[in-house]
Amino acid sequence: MCGRTNARRAALFGRAAALTARFARAGLPRIGSISHIVPLHIGEAALCTEVSQRLLNEFGIYATPIDYPTVPRGEERLRFAPGPLHTGATIDALVRIMPQKRRCAA
Repeated sequence: MCGRTNARRAALFGRAAALTARFARAGLPRIGSISHIVPLHIGEAALCTEVSQRLLNEFGIYATPIDYPTVPRGEERLRFAPGPLHTGATIDALVRIMPQKRRCAA
C-alpha cells in the first residue's frame, strides 16, 4: 500500500509542478508553494471572485478565490489544486484561458 500511496503523491506533485511551470512560461504571476496547491496572484478581491466564478461557469474549472482576511488586501489569489488525473491538455487549456480571464472586470 505504501508504494501505491507514494506513487499517487508523486503524481499529485507532478501535476502541480506542471501547472506551475506552465503558468511561469505564460508569464502569469504565480505564488510559490511547497504543497500541491498552485496559487495565482490576482490582486483584487472582486476580480478574484469574478474570475473564479467565470472559470467554473464557463469552463467547469474550480479555483478557490482567496481574499482578505485570509491574505492581505492586494494579495488576493486563486488557489488551484491539480489532481493526478489532470492531463497536460487540461493544464494547457487552463493556461490558455487565464490571461483573458484575469483582465475581466468584476
